[in-house]
Amino acid sequence: MNNFSFYKDGRTLYCLIFLGFILSFSSLQAKDPRRNLSSILQQQIQGTVTDGSNPLPGVTVSIKNKSHVAAISDYNGHYSISAAGDEVLIVSFLGFKTVMIPIGGRTTIDIKLEYDTTTLQEVRVNAGYYSVKESERTGSIARITSKDIETQPVSNVLATMQGRMAGVNVVQQTGIPGGGFDIRIRGQNSIRTDANAPLYIIDGVPYASDPIGSYQTATAFPSVASPLNNINTENIESIEVLKDADATSIYGSKGANGVVLITTKKGKRGKTTFSVNASTGAATVTRHLKLMNTQQYLAMRRQAFINDGITQYGEADYDVNGTWDQNRYTDWQRELTGGTAQISDIQATISGGSDNTQFLISGNSHRESTVFPGDFLYKKAGSQLSLNHRSMDNKFKMTFSGSYNFQDNNQPSFDFTYDARSLPPNAPALYDSNGQLNWENDTWQNPLANLNTKFESKTNDLLANTVLSYELWQGFTIKSSLGYTDLDTKETRIVPSTISNPIYNVSSATSAIYLNNTQRNSWIIEPQINWVKEVGGGKLDALLGSTFQNQSTEKLYLSATGFTSNSLIYNIAAAKTVKIVLNDESLYKYQAFFGRLNYNWQQKYIVNLTARRDGSSRFGPGNQFANFGAAGIAWVFSNESFLKKYSWLSFGKIRSSYGTTGSDQIGDYQFLDTYTVSSAIYAGNTGLQPTRLYNADFGWEINKKLEVALELGFLQDRIFLTGAWYQNRSSNQLVGIPLPGSTGFTVIQSNLDATVENTGLELTMRTLNFNKGSFNWSTSLNVTFEHNTLLKFPGLEGSSYSQQYRIGQPLNIELLYSFNGVNPQNGVYSFEDINKDGKISFPDDQQIIADLNPKYYGGIQNQLSYKGLALDFLFQFVKQKNYSYPMEAAGMMSNQQARMTDSWISAEDPGLYQIYTTGSNGTALTGYDLFSQSTASIVDASYIRLKNIALSYELPLNLKETKCKIMLQGQNLLTFTKYEDGDPEFKRYGFLPPLKVITAGVQLTF
Repeated sequence: MNNFSFYKDGRTLYCLIFLGFILSFSSLQAKDPRRNLSSILQQQIQGTVTDGSNPLPGVTVSIKNKSHVAAISDYNGHYSISAAGDEVLIVSFLGFKTVMIPIGGRTTIDIKLEYDTTTLQEVRVNAGYYSVKESERTGSIARITSKDIETQPVSNVLATMQGRMAGVNVVQQTGIPGGGFDIRIRGQNSIRTDANAPLYIIDGVPYASDPIGSYQTATAFPSVASPLNNINTENIESIEVLKDADATSIYGSKGANGVVLITTKKGKRGKTTFSVNASTGAATVTRHLKLMNTQQYLAMRRQAFINDGITQYGEADYDVNGTWDQNRYTDWQRELTGGTAQISDIQATISGGSDNTQFLISGNSHRESTVFPGDFLYKKAGSQLSLNHRSMDNKFKMTFSGSYNFQDNNQPSFDFTYDARSLPPNAPALYDSNGQLNWENDTWQNPLANLNTKFESKTNDLLANTVLSYELWQGFTIKSSLGYTDLDTKETRIVPSTISNPIYNVSSATSAIYLNNTQRNSWIIEPQINWVKEVGGGKLDALLGSTFQNQSTEKLYLSATGFTSNSLIYNIAAAKTVKIVLNDESLYKYQAFFGRLNYNWQQKYIVNLTARRDGSSRFGPGNQFANFGAAGIAWVFSNESFLKKYSWLSFGKIRSSYGTTGSDQIGDYQFLDTYTVSSAIYAGNTGLQPTRLYNADFGWEINKKLEVALELGFLQDRIFLTGAWYQNRSSNQLVGIPLPGSTGFTVIQSNLDATVENTGLELTMRTLNFNKGSFNWSTSLNVTFEHNTLLKFPGLEGSSYSQQYRIGQPLNIELLYSFNGVNPQNGVYSFEDINKDGKISFPDDQQIIADLNPKYYGGIQNQLSYKGLALDFLFQFVKQKNYSYPMEAAGMMSNQQARMTDSWISAEDPGLYQIYTTGSNGTALTGYDLFSQSTASIVDASYIRLKNIALSYELPLNLKETKCKIMLQGQNLLTFTKYEDGDPEFKRYGFLPPLKVITAGVQLTF
């Protein structure tokens, strides 16, 4: 018996492609005889489109009543289109008034367009499975385009969004090349911090952003192997972020934390053009700590011995006992993290095509060194291909996009930032007179020994997508999207014996290597039906579709120790001991049915309904399916007749939405009772040991979203304002419920009856300040006020979370001791005894709440242009609190912030900080430990930063076919803050903060 299955055998893809091409070519066979007569009257119309001063590329020139006949102006503003002499040209371009020009028998028509900001409302925004005009959308969608992205010298797609979108908070995790970013869209919904990532869609294909690095290979850097670095920012046309229920519920369980839609650049009609972008630059650390110099440090150390009653320095007190030079000073921050990273980028693009077929081919390369000592390099390169085709009758359409990218990251596996901030300023030189590492007679651990321990990561990433569609009859279209991704990562971290002082004769028998091989691939098929029809004086738009997705992941973590030679450290077979830490293969299956019904009556009253039924393999029988849906409404009141007489109001809309989304971000097989291979061997046999308890009862997290928004445009949209209030409530939390140790397990996966609420107010403003002649100036402002609250958590007081959360407070809080200052009698920090038991103890006295969420954040951008000169700059601002940088107790053999010179000496000279100690004063050590967990350690970390600035000039070459533009760009250039302990954005202690980047480049197009 032959069991045939389209779904299993993959033959659907072949049938759809074959059918599409048949339909495409068949449309060429049956020609209308009248078309032959019309073609005799056709003539070639050409000309140039300008704004009065400069040519306008990308302008659409079409024929009235013939939507399938159109041309796009090239880089020089030139267009060419075939039309009859009695027809009419329709010329349209974003930001300019659409004009209709009768041909009147002419063959050359030069066109001048006038600016019209009201056309910005006609921009079609990508909403995932459909697109919608800005003026008609009922959901909340933030958007940036290639115009914003190309001004930024960054390599991670999330970096392009910082400060530019309301409700989207992006924080850099590390300054290491290839490192990741943390993103929160309208706050933290899930108690589990690793379950708040949004859904990423690249050209219709879901892209997994789950970390691909292993804890044992990337221990020195947080999320250094970010899969999002594989995306070439230079190839992005636009990024849309879906935020509310109306925009996200069509993605169901994947849209709880928002959706990030990335659209890549496509080829355009016109002659073939070749473009090359090349840039080079440098990067340095944004801010260093202000630390003690040698004199201040030694004074602190000597006073510490006096305070502790120690009259003679110890043998190991090399910094003060005369072993080390008392006059030597090294700025270790400059020495270990003060280098200059070299950055170079190059991208080449070929694009063009006919009216029916367009193409784009591009390739890119990125190289970046580090600010650390040594020769380390991060390399990234890739290629992209885009192909669009439509049949002559415009019924059949095919779009293909594909990219292949790889990363090669070679870094020290030890971050030098901690040593740079803690080493005594009179510590020995790094190298001796012979140029060898200086161990100063075994008196210190030379930090450069860690140059021999390396972290290497190689990632290959393939992404491809094809969309086939055919219009069966007017307004009725069938479509299918097919996507595939394949990611392969190999990481190694070596710890050779050469990191040790040669005096100990440590052999390669102690050398070790740690490896991580991760492979992840997925495919997705999404057949869809779309129907558009005029009904009752309005337009009805219906969409039905389904999703079939499969993702498999294989992981192999292992370690090897004991080599006969360090030259064999990468050869696992040469190791004496090999240990497999993890060998795991997981399969994730997902399917869904979704629909959308939109009704737009006279472009005034709009209703948008979306629904989705999801099925996920991550839940047990009976809980695998869930339903999600949303309703959005909008009233474009500016289109009402009674408001037409008010010319100052160009646009006005009230919109609102309510609905549900969900989340299955719990990992695979969490409901099963699982086993792993035991490290213990019994009777020569390897056994299994249980690792998880069975619980098939837990199900989906549910996120209920509500939003109300007002949009206003004044003076032909020269001033455009948007205000949106939202409330998101996430319940049925997917977390690990702690278990007593007597069960043999620490947690069981389950649904926690807890509710998290995020509320906020998003305000945006766009103004066209000046638009006359060759000078243009526009400003964009966004600001977000948000608040996160744990509304409900039954049994919180008796759970293991009792010292982590508080009902009525945000999730991101710290419970602190109340700091009372320095005791003037003994010079030790004092704290409030909250429970009045006569002692400071945990947890009773650690109850003061500090909210570490930002109070508000946003950015203000200005864009100015005059003829060929353009200036674009963005200031980012955040109102927040953060920890001061924790050092060891002042007086020990570790450097301190310079402010610590103001410490207690005596009751008559108290100072702001407690008494110095060498470590023998237990009371002072306890005081310092409590201080780092008290209200005194939480400081204002608000900042205003010149996040990005770009200056470009188009050279007046007077060459018809060639354009040349030079560019100067900067990132993180200036930071205004009261925070004294480094970069205020950065929240990871002991790791490299973000870098300041300056690049210069040239763009050549011909």
